[in-house]
Amino acid sequence: MSAVSREMSEGLPPIVAGYRPLEGIPDEMIGLDGSIRAPWLPLLAHLSALSPAEIAARFGRGDQYLRDAGVYYRHYGKGDVASRDWPLSHVPVILAESEWQALADGLVQRAELLEAVMADIYGENTLLTSGDLPGTLLAANPHWLRPLVGVKPASGHFLHFIAMDLGRGEDGRWWVLGDRTEAPSGAGFALETRVATSRVFAEIYRQSNVHRLAGFFGAFRDMLDWMRTPGTGSVGLLTSGLFNETYYEQAYIARYLGLSLLEGEDLVVEGQDLKVRTIDGLKPISVLWRRLESAWCDPLELDERSRLGTPGLLDAIRAGRVTMANALGAGALETQAFLAFLPRLCERLRGESLAIPNVATWWCGQEAEYQYVRENRHRLVISRANANRLPIELDPQGSTLPEAMTPERWLDEERHALVGQEAVRLSTTPAWKDGVLAPRPMTLRVFLARTPEGWQAMPGGFARVGQTLEPGSIAMRYGSNVADVWIVADKPVPEPSLLRQNGTAFMRKQPGTLPARAADNLFWLGRYVERTEGMLRLLRAYHGRLAESADTEAPLLQRVAELLETYGMDLAQPLPSEVISCIQSAVTSAGKIRDRFSLDGWSALVDLASSAEQIGRQVQPGDDAARAISVLIRKLTGFSGLVHENMYRAMGWRFLTIGQSIERAIGMAGWLSAMIPADAPDGALDLMIEVGDSVMTHRRRYAMAMPESVCDLMVLDSLNPRSILFELERMQSHIELLPGSRRENRLSPLGQALLKLRTDVATMPAEAITPEWLLDLKWRIAGLSDAVTDTYFA
Repeated sequence: MSAVSREMSEGLPPIVAGYRPLEGIPDEMIGLDGSIRAPWLPLLAHLSALSPAEIAARFGRGDQYLRDAGVYYRHYGKGDVASRDWPLSHVPVILAESEWQALADGLVQRAELLEAVMADIYGENTLLTSGDLPGTLLAANPHWLRPLVGVKPASGHFLHFIAMDLGRGEDGRWWVLGDRTEAPSGAGFALETRVATSRVFAEIYRQSNVHRLAGFFGAFRDMLDWMRTPGTGSVGLLTSGLFNETYYEQAYIARYLGLSLLEGEDLVVEGQDLKVRTIDGLKPISVLWRRLESAWCDPLELDERSRLGTPGLLDAIRAGRVTMANALGAGALETQAFLAFLPRLCERLRGESLAIPNVATWWCGQEAEYQYVRENRHRLVISRANANRLPIELDPQGSTLPEAMTPERWLDEERHALVGQEAVRLSTTPAWKDGVLAPRPMTLRVFLARTPEGWQAMPGGFARVGQTLEPGSIAMRYGSNVADVWIVADKPVPEPSLLRQNGTAFMRKQPGTLPARAADNLFWLGRYVERTEGMLRLLRAYHGRLAESADTEAPLLQRVAELLETYGMDLAQPLPSEVISCIQSAVTSAGKIRDRFSLDGWSALVDLASSAEQIGRQVQPGDDAARAISVLIRKLTGFSGLVHENMYRAMGWRFLTIGQSIERAIGMAGWLSAMIPADAPDGALDLMIEVGDSVMTHRRRYAMAMPESVCDLMVLDSLNPRSILFELERMQSHIELLPGSRRENRLSPLGQALLKLRTDVATMPAEAITPEWLLDLKWRIAGLSDAVTDTYFA
């Protein structure tokens, strides 16, 4: 759309009237009559009343929320993988409720059409026999999975949660640019974007009758529950894991809806039943919301290279023991070539035209279409028939051409694998650039969920906005931003919640079963955090004494250096990289259980990792390092306290605590074995008391430091939280409450080993403790870790 003239901008709020003439007013703000659309006026007036500093502060508030929440997505570039902060475009896209409802109705029609096509290509294949779909096109589609032909979903439907990418053309009409039927991403990000934007524009958001998003997710959660096999299975969200580019969103959605976040390795097929590996054995699961590509789901029958799937999953699906949302093979509908046939298929299957047309597409495998594309190749986008990228991301001049090939030759040699598409010119929406609102190209992603009452569209929530005026800049991989989408009504709208409403019966829900992988990561999170603290306390003691003597050859410093070297640390670095690596291992373990981890706990852990990296680059040996390490210790103990204070006392918390106790006991036994021998250097016992954080207690209880007093306090005192006996007793209290702790009224092998170890320590006289006994104790405690793994994680 051409820029609006200066005369048209008269009478608008100053922030609009001040547009740069060459940029004009964004199309989304202008109605067909040339006036500003009514839903935009309150926001524009609000912005015009704010100073630049106030606007910057409000935008910063939204950015800070996203940083604090740890919202990110992974960007896979050339030779690198990076986690990118969620790119918020602060100004929302605003649509009137009446326009949105017409759009939603048209998309529901399209969803029903896609369901019918999916049912046919995996069922009777009447569309192929009638010639409405070319058989060669379907056979060449890598997302059409032959092993799924004839398999009817247990729920009766193939599609349950889909998305459609839309663009508005110059004439004001909406066009479907692409369908997302495999495992569409973005719904969770839409929730976080909504929270951030509502904080930026808190006053206007409350006053503008914006439709809320919670009701959409609540309805879909009800559908997932409805699809469960009564009494025989739970609901989970299937992810490919931590390194998926949208893993944060998957963990967020699982936590938001109360679903188990599961990876392929968490599942096993027993007979024809799909089950989850939990700490209490195998438990049935009957519904999976799939965020893993179909081909990776079963290495036995689909892609044998997959390490992400579950062998035998297709057997469970064929037997009707599990429902996949969406059904495997749904990605076949996403390819660009399908867009060429959907208008005709709508007439064939539904007896009506598409309410919202898709971008014009011609498959070159048909003679007439091929000739048309060849003759008009200079104004069309030519791309792979089986690609699922939007045509706006491609250059009509042929940037997708294989090297050393002309468009004509490409079309001639690979015609059956190519489509021509009309190049889409997108409408623009306002984005804040250099202190003014500037037009930027936009696409809208609309999510639709099947509910017990039928398809329901999420009311707004997600738009991609380009960084520049180039249409291709809206691609996420090219650095686009994401804006919230407000659907604004003329009157107050309901404020749905996922919480139960008044009048519904209350029933306390028991904590769900804990997957073995989640327990494993919680256990190792506890170990990594405690190991980091032990390393830091030893390092602080080392640098504190280095500041006093500056002699690295001093016997005491040599003894501490030997202990630090057992952790693989290079003392040429004031803060060795092994410390930072250990913190990163803790971050990785926590990242794998984001659905079970508090926001504050995650923020504290990420802050610790960031601080450690910064200190590692700047700190100097000696007193400077000792002070900097003290800061890290305080941050680390603050994190531990936060987690233990706020974490629900279910099985996950017990495994976290057990891991922490095992690591602390192992460390204490190893340190004492080096510090109590008769040939230990002067000051070794005082250093040991300091590292064990027990200086005041030792001074109150004992006249002087001697091996017996140190061992009594650090090994045998059950009231000292740094002692080995205290940690063994704490482990015992938790392990006794784990599933399978008793078998036929007898302690499990793990329980027996722990009881014997605790008894040996509790009955050991302080004066009889030797370095050899402590080293043996260290390895026996380490054996408990192996026993926990064998019992609950293997």
